[in-house]
Amino acid sequence: MASAQPQLVAAFYRFAPLAGLEPLRQELQQLGTEHAVLGTVLLADEGVNGTICGPQAGVEALLNRLRAEPGMAALQEKRSWCDEPCFLRLKVRLKREIVTMGCEGVDPTAQVGTYVPPREWDRLIADPETLLIDTRNSYEVGVGSFAGAVDPGTESFREFPAWAEQTLRPLMQERGAKRLALFCTGGIRCEKATAHLLQQGFDQVHHLEG
Repeated sequence: MASAQPQLVAAFYRFAPLAGLEPLRQELQQLGTEHAVLGTVLLADEGVNGTICGPQAGVEALLNRLRAEPGMAALQEKRSWCDEPCFLRLKVRLKREIVTMGCEGVDPTAQVGTYVPPREWDRLIADPETLLIDTRNSYEVGVGSFAGAVDPGTESFREFPAWAEQTLRPLMQERGAKRLALFCTGGIRCEKATAHLLQQGFDQVHHLEG
């Protein structure tokens, strides 16, 4: 019996204005199906977010098609490998947001926090005037976090704006914090969270690059 073909797993996102979403959705669905690609791809006016698996040639074909869209050339993915498919089907869906915050007017393509490369991260968060914020949900925080990070206690990213408005400002004053440093799992929530905070008048907002 022939062994299963190794599966390339790619997790990716990019904030960039997308147009012609329904034709693009149909094209990606067909392309992925033809190449035995499985997983989920979310398309919205603000960009793309997805995790897929399949033969390397198929995954790269779908990613290259996305990169052909205006503003998507810089799309990057995080890669890993598995011995067998890790999804049951391919779903390419249209959404209002590629990561749901539920706030109108938040535009990470217009402004986001300052990216901090990993080699500079420890120095930033060691500064007592930096408040470190974990933007992940309670389950993810429970798996592990940076020492001293503030856990907003959210179950959904939708809860972050209310927490920022009600709790973050007084917490910064209480701790004498002059700057914020945010992190998440893959970067997408950080980008949107820092865009929201800047929109709400916070400054010196940073997030972990990558």
